Amino acid sequence: MNLRTVWRNAVNAVMLSLTGLCTLVAVSVLFLILGYLLWNGAGSVNWAFFTQLPKPVGEKGGGMANAIVGSGKLLLIACLTGVPIGFMGGVYLSEFGGKTFSFMVRYMTDLLNGVPSIVMGIFAYTMVVLPMKHFSALAGGLALGVMMIPIAVRSTEEFLGTVPMSLREGALALGATRWRAIATVVVPAAIRGILTGVILDIARVAGETAPLLFTAFNNRFWSSGFDQPTASLPVMIYTYAVAPYDDWHRQAWAAGLVLLGLVLVTNIVARVVLARKISIAAG
Repeated sequence: MNLRTVWRNAVNAVMLSLTGLCTLVAVSVLFLILGYLLWNGAGSVNWAFFTQLPKPVGEKGGGMANAIVGSGKLLLIACLTGVPIGFMGGVYLSEFGGKTFSFMVRYMTDLLNGVPSIVMGIFAYTMVVLPMKHFSALAGGLALGVMMIPIAVRSTEEFLGTVPMSLREGALALGATRWRAIATVVVPAAIRGILTGVILDIARVAGETAPLLFTAFNNRFWSSGFDQPTASLPVMIYTYAVAPYDDWHRQAWAAGLVLLGLVLVTNIVARVVLARKISIAAG
């Protein structure tokens, strides 16, 4: 074995060790956060936490059922507004966009993705809350929906771009119109990646607090409909974490654990459903 081969093997071993170490550190951060949340909040996660309203100040116990339902309502509104707009924008950029206009749209989308969430909250407060003259779940959901648009646009465009051109040409050769070819061939071929992008989009906005402070605000009781101030897990975590009560601190840790757990479960369930759908289609 010559000196050059020894040197190449040594460099290969060092780089492999460094990449493995970096991977271990990246994964360890997640387990560290999970462990810390479990240590501080697992004791307060019980049936009452999911089914009861917050107790008045000075009383121990209670739960955050209203905040869990409120977060679900906010994410529902956000998905109904942000995902369709982002999806259609991504389809246009991938299938119909030219050069100059598409470049401008992509550039503005990237800029929108970099806008601080608190600025988005102020914008939604000015455009929705002030005209309505009150906070509401609708305002909070719209703020989160606008934040979802950039990622939905870019992820849809990227995954549609991975579909081979031969599929498009084959559909057009069989007599399908361009829109029919996109809807029945191109989009189904990229649906797994598009849904993965949507899941990541939901996970990104699920923990946002600043926009909701300006829009949905908070509510320690049940909020009927979408036209009233609504509690959410991120805002409740913030409210309880800065309060001077130990019991509220424990519930804040528990809410953080539940919020992170919901994000993880959503990702796992989505991947399982997608994998099963693909296996059924293959069979």
